[in-house]
Amino acid sequence: MKSALRKTIESQVRSFTVQKLQEPHFDPNWHFHPHYQLFTVLEGTGTRFIGDSITPFEPGDTVFLGPNIPHLWRSDAWYFEEGAQLTTRGIVLYFQEDFLGKDFFTRPELNPIAQLLEESKRGFQYVGGARQKIRSELTELLHLDGLPRILRLLALLDELAHSTEGSSIASFGYVNTHKVSETERMQKVHEYVMQNYQQEIRLTEAASLAGMSEAAFCRYFKTRANKTFTDFVSEIRIGQACKLLLEDKLSISQIAYESGFDTLSNFNRHFRRITGQTPRKYKKAYTIPV
Repeated sequence: MKSALRKTIESQVRSFTVQKLQEPHFDPNWHFHPHYQLFTVLEGTGTRFIGDSITPFEPGDTVFLGPNIPHLWRSDAWYFEEGAQLTTRGIVLYFQEDFLGKDFFTRPELNPIAQLLEESKRGFQYVGGARQKIRSELTELLHLDGLPRILRLLALLDELAHSTEGSSIASFGYVNTHKVSETERMQKVHEYVMQNYQQEIRLTEAASLAGMSEAAFCRYFKTRANKTFTDFVSEIRIGQACKLLLEDKLSISQIAYESGFDTLSNFNRHFRRITGQTPRKYKKAYTIPV
């Protein structure tokens, strides 16, 4: 398994990095790094992990992350199947807070951007017209150089700072308590759950992968993920159920089974607790009429 932080981020000739991504699947490694990150998904579906948030993602998913927030865009299982003719695409921008000098963002005129950078410690997700604007600006930045490139980024950050179409991702007060040395341990747990959520998830197996006793693992996981391991598994399953509901190919009882729940009543209870709605109401609220 490659290092969770070994990513091509720094540029030797530019003050910040913009990359177009195109791979059979997004990087499956759970990781964090000391850079701010603006990312938009152009193609691909799966489950997005940011801090203590777990949600499905699809084309258009657009986020701005502060430094050291653990994150992962885990492509759906079929992207990893042998012979799969699938592609994921996105555009990502990385920069460090001092890329224009240590105190650059302390200038009074840049206070809105400074506040955005501070609040991005929980991450922001954007919807509506802001998504389209970010996608357009990132595409333009791929082809700019020199001073126009820097000015374009500052203008984009200013727009994000004043946007009303962004909302926080991780829960209030979320703090990353992970250490770089622990990323491989948590990656193994993520992999185990994502590959087996349709079946019985054994606490014994997860604890073993982490090299801990069950009691120690439960304490460790709750401290690091800001939720219990059981809640983590339930959120993964409900996230998969949400995608199946919107695909509208299976009945609700079939979706409950496909998502790893043993009974419909258990599925309904967890779905309402996590989403605040019944499966039927969720489907009605988020399905776009044809």
